[in-house]
Amino acid sequence: MKALVTGGGGFLGLAIVDKLLDNNIEVVSVSRSRHDCLAARGVEQFCVDLADIDPNHPAFAGCECVFHVAAKAGVWGDYAAYYRANVRATQNVIHACRQHEIRKLIYTSSPSVVFDGNSIEGGDESLPYPAHFDAPYPATKAIAEQEVLRANDTELATVALRPHLIWGPGDNHLVPRIIERGRKGQLRIIGRGDNLVDCVYIDNAAVAHICAAETLTPGSDIGGKVYFISQGDPRPLWEIVNAILACADVEEVKRHIPAPIAYAAGWMLEKIYASLKIEAEPRITRFVARELATSHWFDISAARHDLGYEPMISIEKGMENLRAYLRNS
Repeated sequence: MKALVTGGGGFLGLAIVDKLLDNNIEVVSVSRSRHDCLAARGVEQFCVDLADIDPNHPAFAGCECVFHVAAKAGVWGDYAAYYRANVRATQNVIHACRQHEIRKLIYTSSPSVVFDGNSIEGGDESLPYPAHFDAPYPATKAIAEQEVLRANDTELATVALRPHLIWGPGDNHLVPRIIERGRKGQLRIIGRGDNLVDCVYIDNAAVAHICAAETLTPGSDIGGKVYFISQGDPRPLWEIVNAILACADVEEVKRHIPAPIAYAAGWMLEKIYASLKIEAEPRITRFVARELATSHWFDISAARHDLGYEPMISIEKGMENLRAYLRNS
């Protein structure tokens, strides 16, 4: 088998690459820049912008499966840039799969595509898309996810996974942000602080993608479906945040701010940054304020039953691994 991983040099992409290589699967990667970590693993790399890629691009040649992981993430920025990276790129990947007669497409989505600003407790895959999004990332990921699901047919089998708050050694997004802001004393508990969330350790997220690839075939029952992926172990959000801070020997967060004030501050900063055309991310946005103040955890029974997914690495073991990684970095 030969597989293509878009964004193979990224946090999740690289973890999927490693799982594929462990199974003696030939891997190629497409990303906008070259990555030494992939070169060291002997992975063939194609440097191209997926939003501009030709459906006949040789990167897809001979592949049986595509893991479309690459995306523009974040909570702030120009909608057009997010649309280009998340929607147009996904459309091009679908076209390339059809052009090269690839049979499987596993798409990395996000639970944020169903987040409407209110708490989600034990939600399953029947949750609808909200009528409004507070940020361009979930808005464009929702469009891209629907494109992938509609593409499922007897020739190309597609499935979308929604891993929630991926973290662990090598994280270049969530963990560094938490640690940096913790060290600067910029973190505040939004609201009462008892809101439950679930997350997923990086190895578990990667394994879920492998499970999907092994189960997915044209005409299979999982084709055209979405699956939430997490630890299946919801805990208070700030317990998880403080555990990550402890791994870096950073003082835990204790100070609170009322949720309405945090949301109002996010709204005001967004208006100021937009009017002044400031590209940097505001300290707080409406989307972040709502995510930090609400519960969001999901029922992963479908992934367990349909994909055979099981989170093998616990939060405690993951924290041990993260602490060791940070101390040796």
